[in-house]
Amino acid sequence: MKDTLRSTWRKSSYSDSAGGECVELADLATTVGVRDSKNPHGPALHLTRTAATTLAAGIKSGTLDL
Repeated sequence: MKDTLRSTWRKSSYSDSAGGECVELADLATTVGVRDSKNPHGPALHLTRTAATTLAAGIKSGTLDL
């Protein structure tokens, strides 16, 4: 598994510089990393690509009440 601190993380396009609620994603070879952009040294979730795709689809469609 790739080191999460050395990976390239991408911030959500909906994030702004005001310091709101932001997430970042990273391609970690066998998983997709998800972390809080305000805490880059904190914990990161490691999701399968299928789980990450399902999560993103649920968020976009409004199925998930987040």
